[in-house]
Amino acid sequence: MSHTATAVKSVAAPTATQLGKAAQDMLPLMEAEADEAERLTHMTDKTVAEWRRTGLNTMLTPKELGGPQISYSDAMRIVERIAHADGSAGWCLMVEVVMGGSMGSMLPDKGADLVFGKGPDIVGAGNGVPRGACREVDGGYMIKGHWSYGSGIQHAEWIHSGCFLMDGDQMRMLPGGIPEIILMHHARDTIELNGNWDTLGLRGTGSYDYTLKDGEIFVPSHMTYKFNGAVPQRGGMQYSAGLVTITTWGHTSWALGIGRRTLDELAKMCHGRVDAFGKMTDSISFRHKFAEAESKYRAARAFVYESWEAIDEAYDKGREATVQELALIRMAMKNLHNVISENATFAHIASRGVSLRPSLLQRCYRDVHSGTQHILLADEIFEECGRVMMGAITKDAQMTMFGVKG
Repeated sequence: MSHTATAVKSVAAPTATQLGKAAQDMLPLMEAEADEAERLTHMTDKTVAEWRRTGLNTMLTPKELGGPQISYSDAMRIVERIAHADGSAGWCLMVEVVMGGSMGSMLPDKGADLVFGKGPDIVGAGNGVPRGACREVDGGYMIKGHWSYGSGIQHAEWIHSGCFLMDGDQMRMLPGGIPEIILMHHARDTIELNGNWDTLGLRGTGSYDYTLKDGEIFVPSHMTYKFNGAVPQRGGMQYSAGLVTITTWGHTSWALGIGRRTLDELAKMCHGRVDAFGKMTDSISFRHKFAEAESKYRAARAFVYESWEAIDEAYDKGREATVQELALIRMAMKNLHNVISENATFAHIASRGVSLRPSLLQRCYRDVHSGTQHILLADEIFEECGRVMMGAITKDAQMTMFGVKG
């Protein structure tokens, strides 16, 4: 791994404890800004400025670039808190952290120096899922395309965009029939936003479609890395699985927070609520279903932290995570999203009209059922994890972003 990229380190990176306290202290602000973010359809300047001031956006940025590079489990607990305060804020924060960690660990030295040359405090956004096309030219690639779901892009300085690598009008294929995908990183002023984020939920994330201002642009090789099988340039073993760990970490962290908030809001709402059938808290059926929902959420959360603590332990010991360990974190992510989706539907039905009107319970319902639409939660990936767990893989099988190779 290369370690020549450097960053200006004017102050010591915050510790996990300091970042956790900063997150706890800003929870009232996250809740207070949530309505305005929904109105604007993107995060408020105040919210993003506070993340940057405290360094929350740098949690997984490598130490070589001045970042704190805390463990995945510690970072997960922090995003979980923010997502509990507001689903959109939790979503955008995890995107910023994923961008800092992925660009920071994977970009070649020249690219890392360009992006992080003044320190770890950068804001990135975009869509790494391939919606564009690129062709090789001298020194890099020419890219074009139209991308959706650029969460947090309103405040981004750097954009990352997934592109299929083309040979003429055909996709270049890797062994095993997987298309070659390259992640391109380019400046914010190269794109224009469509401003079309009018959705069921996660309305404060500003996940706008975007396209290139000039139709096609040049991206130098030092601002790119592979979608599958990228080799970390810095950060050590923590980034050895490439995008698989860091993207799985992000969506799991968010789901923990919004899933907990959904049940908390339902519990608050049911006290004192009386309808034609009596007090809600006296309903045997409601009590039973609420206990089931709590049990399922807590079991899913325990599975999440058990699997992630195993990943952290592997990296602390200086070894790569096994394909089975990677399958478990992806299974835990999918299972958690299934549980919070089921629980949010239960909360919506049990509230008997309360979540039809603007409320925190309604927002939780909308946010949950928006977050569960992400491609990383596709059944096809979960099915591949089943293949891993039953041992129906080759000896040298590897986890990829959309499944298992081997």
